[in-house]
Amino acid sequence: MNDFVSASDELMLPAGPPATILIVDDVPDNLVVLGDLLQPLYDVLAAPSGMRALEIATRQPSPDLILLDVMMPGVDGYEVLTRLQNAELTRGIPVIFLTGLDDARDEEHGLALGAVDYIAKPLQPAVVLARVRNQLEVKRARDVLRNQNVLLEAEVSRRMVENDLTQLVTIRALAHLAETRDPETGNHILRTQAYVRLLATRLQHHPRFSAVLDDRYIELLARSAPLHDIGKVGIPDHILQKPGRLTPDEWAIMMTHSRLGAEAIELAEQDIEQPLPFLALAKEIARWHHERWEGGGYPDGLKGDDIPVSARLMALADVFDALITQRVYKPAMPFSDACELIVAGRGAHFDPDIVDAFLTGFDDFVAIARRYHDDQH
Repeated sequence: MNDFVSASDELMLPAGPPATILIVDDVPDNLVVLGDLLQPLYDVLAAPSGMRALEIATRQPSPDLILLDVMMPGVDGYEVLTRLQNAELTRGIPVIFLTGLDDARDEEHGLALGAVDYIAKPLQPAVVLARVRNQLEVKRARDVLRNQNVLLEAEVSRRMVENDLTQLVTIRALAHLAETRDPETGNHILRTQAYVRLLATRLQHHPRFSAVLDDRYIELLARSAPLHDIGKVGIPDHILQKPGRLTPDEWAIMMTHSRLGAEAIELAEQDIEQPLPFLALAKEIARWHHERWEGGGYPDGLKGDDIPVSARLMALADVFDALITQRVYKPAMPFSDACELIVAGRGAHFDPDIVDAFLTGFDDFVAIARRYHDDQH
């Protein structure tokens, strides 16, 4: 004898393609009656046992709703629901329990396991259809919301990528603007950017630097590095492009490029509503990449750890690249000779630990220099 009470009910067909409902009951008559009730409205699958239900539920596409009998031999409804909830593929399928148990604690237990509803036997067709319709509408709304969230996340991601690309292009354009004033620098910004990233990565777990050099900082540092000489835009052509060594007075003017660059970035910061971390680093690099570890650099004569990490890293990268690059007033220095000069500046011009990182795998710096070599070389 089945657990159904006869009744008639008329409901409108759900919009869109019919939902798929899996009914699970070890009593064949119940499967037949439930199937007859639901098939005019939905695609119906039937399972006579908990194990068979689990097999069907993992198929693709998954059922939209499961009507699950509680009391079944072997794997009962509670165990089926627990397994469904524990599997990523099936945990999102709503489950309505069907049961002849009338103890409120049984209902509470089923709902606590994750069932969305509880229908007591003997089943009333009108109640079954109404509960099924309600849960399918809830699922449809949830699916629509999830799809909208996916689309929204995709759009946000697209815009973030677009903004990121715009930022990178803008930085590169500004850096190249400075290079057009000093055309001999060639691929200098590409090389120094790569040197700085390599140095920072090598020092990431060093006790003196680990608190600063996390992945985010290194990414911002590499992004900011091309702006280190942006202040050269403010240096007169007759000094910046002089085909020879500068006089003391000319050199004094040339040294102002670090201050001019930092001030230009600071003015840009004032035009935005919230600070951008990469601009803060760019300002540090622009102003202080000519400071010296023991003091005596410019523009502020900072020394030691008073010089920001970003500027200390750029100081070594900038000097190394200047040494190995041809200028009107000097030939390009061999890599080995440039390395010796960097070592000679350890603890004087440069942070000793940064020099040590430079020496670790020096061939990597040579590879960067060759990868981004200037055409004239």
